[in-house]
Amino acid sequence: MTILLQIITLIGSVAMLMYGLKVMSESLQKMAGSKLSNILGTMTTNRFTGVLTGAFITAAVQSSTATSVMTVSFVSAGILSLAQAISVIMGAHIGTTFTAWIMVLGGGSFDLRLIIYTMIVMAVALIYTKKNATLGDFFIGLSLLLLGLTTLRINATDMHLNEMEPVRNFFIATSSWGYGSYFLYLMIGAILTFSVQSSAAIMAITMTLCSSHVLPVDMGIALILGENLGTTITANVVALSASTLARRAALAHFVSNFFGVVWVMCLLRPFIKTICTLWGVDFTPGVTSEVSPDKLNAILATFHTGFNVTNTFILVWFIPYIEKLVTKMLPSKPEKKDTDSQLKFISAGLMSTSELSILQAWKEIHVFAVRTQRMIDMIHDLYYEKDGVQFTKIFSRVEKYEGICDRMEYEIAQYLNNVADGRLSEQSKREVNKMLRIVGELESVGDSNYNLSRFIRHKHDGNIAFNDNQNKNVETMLALVSSAEAKMVVALEQNKISDDEFLQMTNAENEINNYRDELKNRNMLDITDHVYDYSTGVNYMDIILELERMADYIINVDEAVYEHKHDK
Repeated sequence: MTILLQIITLIGSVAMLMYGLKVMSESLQKMAGSKLSNILGTMTTNRFTGVLTGAFITAAVQSSTATSVMTVSFVSAGILSLAQAISVIMGAHIGTTFTAWIMVLGGGSFDLRLIIYTMIVMAVALIYTKKNATLGDFFIGLSLLLLGLTTLRINATDMHLNEMEPVRNFFIATSSWGYGSYFLYLMIGAILTFSVQSSAAIMAITMTLCSSHVLPVDMGIALILGENLGTTITANVVALSASTLARRAALAHFVSNFFGVVWVMCLLRPFIKTICTLWGVDFTPGVTSEVSPDKLNAILATFHTGFNVTNTFILVWFIPYIEKLVTKMLPSKPEKKDTDSQLKFISAGLMSTSELSILQAWKEIHVFAVRTQRMIDMIHDLYYEKDGVQFTKIFSRVEKYEGICDRMEYEIAQYLNNVADGRLSEQSKREVNKMLRIVGELESVGDSNYNLSRFIRHKHDGNIAFNDNQNKNVETMLALVSSAEAKMVVALEQNKISDDEFLQMTNAENEINNYRDELKNRNMLDITDHVYDYSTGVNYMDIILELERMADYIINVDEAVYEHKHDK
């Protein structure tokens, strides 16, 4: 085998490993579905349950990045407190160690290719028969991950890295500087992990180098420490465009890992010696260990697990102090209101999978609905406001909110279109279509509120006076529509509507339509009987009809949510 082919095989095996991990993570997240966000939002009652939650989710989806980014997003939206987010992120550090043990299995001396190819056959059968395509994707991802590790190990053995003088001389030279070598490899690990955005890939390379007896085990452990620092960069980059709270959560991610690296560097050699002794291996700093690759890989995985578990156990007691520290490092800035249309959940971009992105988008849609609900409250205040200055101020707020609704519709729709470009099941594709329909209807609700404000301003500027019956009818219609919108907001928050609830919503819509028809007929009679003039009657019916149109948009949202619930 030529050197060029060996190098290409090396790069290809690492790429296969990274892609396999990505596919496996995506399929696990698809199978977990909406349970992920529910677990994250409810199982964080204290710092210890938060740690367990973070560890469980990360071990389940095989992606600490997914957990960290989702946590940052939830902090930005105010669902998790900063202290809860810190505990979840600490738990993610523990959960991610599970990946290293998968690599110990895949990078071992025994041949897994029979198992790998068997899993591939099973996966293809599942995917093509469509019985459980997501499970098939999981087996494909796991197979590629293990095949990448196996190929990496075999290729490293064929290359005889330990016999290559330039390679041996480089590692010998850079491993002879004592703690200076540890800091060098720590920086290399952080830079490489930041560059490829995959700590798993760097972990696999580290295991390969150590098991090939090229890299001393303590230098490999220094690389692992660097990987722990490098992996914090993703959450901090994601949080740059988010709220101050989200940036604090991402900073806490870095602070906790940085603290762990500092204390373990002070005790590095005793720590390594303890782990080597546990596996029956003699430890000499800066010198390769001539023991089996299986033991060397196990030593690295044991250190990775031991370090993260110990660091989390230490820091979990100091979460309030970490919270104070990051708060001082990132002080609060006055945030804009009303005109601030920044999205709460999806401003950081797509999640690691389309399925998780859909969960985030549902929460953003609920925020959108809440904003339209605020608008109808403003309409109520505008209708009864007599003071000219205050009237103008309320009208301006409605106008600003209408602009916010327009921007939110565009941004959420654009986000959902990007989600649709990902790998989605047929059910998820239908779900995205319903979400796009809902977003359009909510924007129409915002438009209706703005139209109402214009009709009310016309009434105010033209000194048009409604009689008591007209005011009472407008008040009744406002109450009916407000009630319908409140139920819609709850339905979007829960992302479901029961049969009884939908029947009530439909009955309420029919009541609004019947009331509109009744008022329309009565208005014609009142104009004919000269109870009020024609222009007053037109302005009055403009308000009534616009409220009824708003109710139509609301029931359209309800129908979409109801259909989504029954599609499952």
